[in-house]
Amino acid sequence: MRPLIPGLALLAAGAAQAHPGHGVQDLAQGLAHPFLGLDHLLAMLAVGVWSAVALPAGQRLLGPAVFLLSLLAGAMLALVNPVLPGLEVAIAASVVLMGALLLWGQRTGVRLGLAAVAGAGLLHGLAHGAEAGAGGLWMGYALGFVLSSTLLHGLGLLTGQALTRVPSWVRQGLATLLAGSGGLMLLGRL
Repeated sequence: MRPLIPGLALLAAGAAQAHPGHGVQDLAQGLAHPFLGLDHLLAMLAVGVWSAVALPAGQRLLGPAVFLLSLLAGAMLALVNPVLPGLEVAIAASVVLMGALLLWGQRTGVRLGLAAVAGAGLLHGLAHGAEAGAGGLWMGYALGFVLSSTLLHGLGLLTGQALTRVPSWVRQGLATLLAGSGGLMLLGRL
């Protein structure tokens, strides 16, 4: 039953933009949030995929762990200062960055790749935390978006493992689509 909760929350939720304009009152809204914004969905899946294809076997959980820690740090920072001009543009740029990481794969290097993942997590966390400024039960909301983000990272890891068995041009094509999607989001937010 628990794996169905994010899907049910999605079905129950109305159309929403990625960040402003929807509530942050409880766990269910936190669970739904990462699925409601294409920018969040793509970035979090990409972290898992990148971790599976670019990190050594024993370090593949580092990408999701770094993202989640940065996500929480960003959310807590935004609770203190919820006014973040240009954040939506920066989040769209993070999707482009994740596409670039996937294109470059192992050539990026672990440290640089993890730094990019941390930056993306921080940006996404700032957006989550800025929403919490409106009130509500922030801890439940935070638990929800962390759980959903973890699920998306896991799906990304599984996808990345599957992609290691396909020709490199398939991975590069998907990475290009991801970066292009982020580019379109970026243009729409400028």
